[in-house]
Amino acid sequence: MGVMKGGGGERVEKLKYSRMKLWMIRATTSVLLWTCVVQLTAVGQTWGPRVLKGWPSCFTHQDSSFSVIEDKVLSVPARVLPPKRVYKNNGYLMVSCNGGLNQMRAAICDMVTIARYLNVTLIVPELDKTSFWADPSEFQDIFDVDHFITSLRDEVRILKELPPRLKRRVETGTVYSMPPISWSDISYYRNQILPLIWKYKVVHLNRTDTRLANNGQPLDIQKLRCRVNFSALRFTSQIEDLGKRVIKLLRQNGPFIVLHLRYEMDMLAFSGCTQGCNNEEVEELTRMRYAYPWWKEKIINSDLKRKDGLCPLTPEETALILRALDIDNSYQIYIAAGEIYSGNRRMASLASAYPKLVRKETLLEPSDLGFFQNHSSQMAALDYLVSLESDIFIPTYDGNMAKVVEGHRRFLGYKQTILLDRRLLVDLIDQYNSGSLSWNEFSNAVKESHKYRKGQPTQRSVLPDRPKEEDYFYANPEECLKPSSYGQVSST
Repeated sequence: MGVMKGGGGERVEKLKYSRMKLWMIRATTSVLLWTCVVQLTAVGQTWGPRVLKGWPSCFTHQDSSFSVIEDKVLSVPARVLPPKRVYKNNGYLMVSCNGGLNQMRAAICDMVTIARYLNVTLIVPELDKTSFWADPSEFQDIFDVDHFITSLRDEVRILKELPPRLKRRVETGTVYSMPPISWSDISYYRNQILPLIWKYKVVHLNRTDTRLANNGQPLDIQKLRCRVNFSALRFTSQIEDLGKRVIKLLRQNGPFIVLHLRYEMDMLAFSGCTQGCNNEEVEELTRMRYAYPWWKEKIINSDLKRKDGLCPLTPEETALILRALDIDNSYQIYIAAGEIYSGNRRMASLASAYPKLVRKETLLEPSDLGFFQNHSSQMAALDYLVSLESDIFIPTYDGNMAKVVEGHRRFLGYKQTILLDRRLLVDLIDQYNSGSLSWNEFSNAVKESHKYRKGQPTQRSVLPDRPKEEDYFYANPEECLKPSSYGQVSST
């Protein structure tokens, strides 16, 4: 009996061991299978459209309930990310942009391009918060930061912040910081900036506007600047959606023109242009100019500057020019600008000639714009979107927004942009106001002089050793434009 009990116990132990072994095999197999499923799912998110859709299904067509689910899943297109570019990272580049929205926009395009050709990792750019507008917006408040990073991953690695070990250098103020030289070509960055990145591992460029030359750059560099500008820099969904609403409201009432009327207080104080201002206003603008130490020019002759075409057109001058160009007064005119200086008085003649003047503030409810108040760059982003979609875009001054919108409209098929020759126009206006020209003579002269200033295809001017005076790359990125779009220019 004892032997039998002992043998039975041994068989029980063996049976328990076999079951445990079987259980462990099943558990291990399950883990491996789930690992494979997870890996395949991850792969499918990237390569699904090209690979996984071609695989045979594990389910039969008789499973109708699954077929319905499968149809719904496949009806949503999978987002295909570009493959990551593999390269040896030479270090990290931090940049602080300066100026308004479009000045910073162009700078971001340049800095991405520079990071790409130095084989460094770019940290999401910091936006200007100390300029006249004092806009506290971060990059992600204006641009879709995730789209910015992922859409460019086949060109350059972009991070939202430095790795922790390097971030401590920023916190302790030990990062090497400098402004690069303006209008430099890519060789300057290879020969001067890259060695600094090798040495310090992190370099901070603290002024980034107009730091890459307009001309003489390799074609790949020019095309990458365009790709960042026209594809990677997408506004946040909140800005995009509100912009679409404004455009829809305008389209419901027929054609519309965007007038970039650059006649805000800061512009007049900075430029010293006081045409049409009374003595009290001239004194106020002068005090403001002296209040900002970084506005270098203090004593300005407004009349001489205006005759040289260096002042924005006044609202009164703009009204005359629109009439002379035979702009139909039934068109809506959307004012893309901040608050016009001495608005009611100065806008009276323009409102009389073109009664359908509108602004985002008149098209939308205050609650719609509440989130954007005190965020000038976000408000400018709305104007930018509307400007791109307008039937005609007319800037009264060739500032950064005027130039960048002009270039973007060229990219979209040479949409009509009337580029006003201010030096010629103020002379014609003065002749008309003095009685030297009749209305017909004045109007004909304005139309004739602007026949070929409507954003048609043209070659960007190159002025060696005078980069500030040559055509701006972002106003006419001809390396990125399609000749097939030439015929799409409309006429007034």
